[in-house]
Amino acid sequence: MGRTSEIQQVITDLQDTASSLSDIASRLYEFFSADETQEQTAVSVAKPQKQLKKQLTLEEVRSVCAEKSRAGFTAEVKTIITKYGADKLSAVKPEDYAAVLAEVEVLRNAE
Repeated sequence: MGRTSEIQQVITDLQDTASSLSDIASRLYEFFSADETQEQTAVSVAKPQKQLKKQLTLEEVRSVCAEKSRAGFTAEVKTIITKYGADKLSAVKPEDYAAVLAEVEVLRNAE
């Protein structure tokens, strides 16, 4: 095996390793973000860019809103929902889920 082919093999191995690490990071992020009772950890720092564009579901938003309501932020959650033109969470447009979730999550900082 010549020097050039050895270098090419090392480069290919490094690319494969990087791809594998990216897949592992994505799976770990999905695993830990699915458990909403755990606090965010350093895993969230390694959040892949493609995960940021994930379409939220009503159930995901409802879970966080319910958690905040139980923590005493019922009025604030209701105000956020009405801000998006809805009288209840199920009437919020799916394209507004991310914005609603972002505003509701900020309530955690006020605790």
